[in-house]
Amino acid sequence: MFNRRPDWLRKAGLMYLDVVHLRAFYDLPLGRLLRSLVGAPIRKMWPDLKGQSLLGIGYAGPFMRPYLDNAERAIAGMPAPQGAIPWPPERDSACALVQDGALPFPDAYFDRVMLVHAIDHCSDPSSMLKEVWRVLAPGGRVIAVVPNRRGLWARSEHSPFGYGRPYSSGQLKELMKNSQFNVLDDREAVFMPPSKSRYIVQAARTWESVGRRIWPAFGGILIMEAEKVIFRSIPTGGEKARLRVLRPVFIPEGVATGLKPVRAARPRVMSL
Repeated sequence: MFNRRPDWLRKAGLMYLDVVHLRAFYDLPLGRLLRSLVGAPIRKMWPDLKGQSLLGIGYAGPFMRPYLDNAERAIAGMPAPQGAIPWPPERDSACALVQDGALPFPDAYFDRVMLVHAIDHCSDPSSMLKEVWRVLAPGGRVIAVVPNRRGLWARSEHSPFGYGRPYSSGQLKELMKNSQFNVLDDREAVFMPPSKSRYIVQAARTWESVGRRIWPAFGGILIMEAEKVIFRSIPTGGEKARLRVLRPVFIPEGVATGLKPVRAARPRVMSL
């Protein structure tokens, strides 16, 4: 399914898969199943995006589709090393070719950003998240979907999640925190073994139900939601903050304490 990456991509630290292969995978039975298993937690985090603008980065189209009819604006940003295809195919294309560290959108332009096959495939995740922070409106939210380091899907070549950089929950939280995001929720998904076996695929829902109860930390895919944090700046000029400055008061020995100090009278200047 997935061809070996060209040498120039590996030397440059770029790990994106070809967009044609990604599209072909999500059209297969296993791809459609993963679309459902991963999409379910996403829809619980974001049940409705009515009137909001959505940006997907990487190959997020399959998971953005439920929001096409109610989001005010939905754009699929596909990284240049990956390539781009028209999306959605049945409507006017809302796809843009983007660079990881230089998104072609104004500041505070989107309410939500979805990262799928993005920070786990790019060469500089911090740079990408810095741009995501820039294009998000104040209080905007981001969902990152990555292979779980503890899960089996990060070690399998049956899906695109086996070709990226896996993360543990702690590693992804730290990355988000360092990029000025506050983590709101994180969940695991896809507890079935990475297999194309018809019997395992048919029992996927059972695996999902049992896995959440028995080994919740070992799901194949990690899904994390975070909110853009804006720090309140401290003014350096203009209106100065008023500070109370306490001056030491001399109390001669033997004077009773507990009395209010008497302010010293200002010396009078006599005019000549």
